[in-house]
Amino acid sequence: DAYAALDVPDPAAAPLVFVTHSIPTSMEEASGAHAPAPYSVQHLQVAEVVADRVGERTGWRPQWRLAYCSRSGNPATPWLEPDISDALTELHEQGAPGAVVAPIGFISDHMEVIYDLDTEARETADELGLPMERAATVGTHAAFVRGLVSLLLERAAVARGEGARRETVGDLGRWHEVCPAECCLVRHGRPTGVPAACQQAPTPSPA
Repeated sequence: DAYAALDVPDPAAAPLVFVTHSIPTSMEEASGAHAPAPYSVQHLQVAEVVADRVGERTGWRPQWRLAYCSRSGNPATPWLEPDISDALTELHEQGAPGAVVAPIGFISDHMEVIYDLDTEARETADELGLPMERAATVGTHAAFVRGLVSLLLERAAVARGEGARRETVGDLGRWHEVCPAECCLVRHGRPTGVPAACQQAPTPSPA
């Protein structure tokens, strides 16, 4: 729908920029310790699937990339990049005729999406003279709601010990039902006892 609204001569030449919430790189590392893939790769996989569906709907598969928004905290702490505004600037410098921005890391058009994309990213695009359309989040779309119902029924069947067909999309396979112990406390491949978001070294145990 966003491509249909994009006012450029050739929408097929306009890149698709997927956007999700940035996280500290230490959290990125920890996110893959006990999962099939880390946070960023999970989003890249979603982007591949969505880009394929866009191609089915439009007749051409868009070029795409992943960008991030909502960085916060200490400026010295490394977070996942590029920021959406930086990504739009780079696309403009590369000669892109326009862009579609799709917030795949968010399920509703809440104020963070509206500020980061509809306000800040929009201001960047306008300053660059880069036509931009923002795709809607899934919100209460019937297909998304049906997917949630299906997932809940599947998990309930697993909890009851019944055979359940595990639906998956993409190449990463299915996730675990319950997070392994300390899965969020891993850094550099080992448990630290310190949450990955705190950016501090573990405190030694008393002698």
